[in-house]
Amino acid sequence: MDRSKEIAGFLRTRRAAVSPEQAGVDLDGRVRRVPGLRRDEVARLAGMSTEYYTRLEQGRSGNPSPEIVEALSRALRLDASEREHLGDLLLARRGAVGRGPQRPQRVRPGLFLMLETLGHVPAFILGRRTDVLASNHLARAVLTDFEALPALRRNLARYYLLDPQARERVGDWERIAAETVAILRLEAGRYPNDRQLADLVGELTLLSPEFSGWWNDHKVLRRTHGEKHYAHPLVGEMDFAYESFQIPGDTEQTLCVYNVEPQSPTAEAVRLLRSWASPPAVPDPAAEPTGRGDAV
Repeated sequence: MDRSKEIAGFLRTRRAAVSPEQAGVDLDGRVRRVPGLRRDEVARLAGMSTEYYTRLEQGRSGNPSPEIVEALSRALRLDASEREHLGDLLLARRGAVGRGPQRPQRVRPGLFLMLETLGHVPAFILGRRTDVLASNHLARAVLTDFEALPALRRNLARYYLLDPQARERVGDWERIAAETVAILRLEAGRYPNDRQLADLVGELTLLSPEFSGWWNDHKVLRRTHGEKHYAHPLVGEMDFAYESFQIPGDTEQTLCVYNVEPQSPTAEAVRLLRSWASPPAVPDPAAEPTGRGDAV
């Protein structure tokens, strides 16, 4: 990832999104050739020279301080995800540029048990790049059977953007897919050296007609909660209120739980799916032998 281009693209799109009226900038009568704020207006709002801001936007600022990041965040009216992303981009040269994923992610046994304990609702664990690290039976029944895919293909962004089934099953598909791209954008700023993330972005660029437009918007998002709607081919319309939690002990893993309103049509649909998608019974090792011999 070209750091200078990333910084330039993000700052340009963010200042274009803020109108002079929103920022409290007095109009001076000059013809505005660009949407949003001019460079000199951002610089003035952030308490820095236009020359210094220009170097920042061009990725030539050297080592800006956290105070500079905070001042720009206020001037550009950034939300929490955008502030985090700006810090990742501008402060990377202070030591973060080398922090790429070094090892495969593993889900600890207790979390697998938790997913089964949550077996009455869909639940799954996401890792870096929206990789689906683990899921319970209801999650696979509502979305898709990630465990039937090769391990390296189990990815939520790939499912939303490339699987034809997702466009039919996921309600408000365009919004959900665009938000997922924004999540990948946030990860790209945090892990600029992640080769698998770069490969995923390349694959989505080639195969998804919509991906490049959303990617070039430079929008970022850290998902925490919201609503999801699915049109399931077997049980019909389903509405969920989801919650996402960073897992204690591993902030690079996220537990996603799709909650269901009690006694709602979705609750009945989930009950039906549970009866159809129940996991196979696990043989009791203390039971009498079946006579089929040991597996090799």
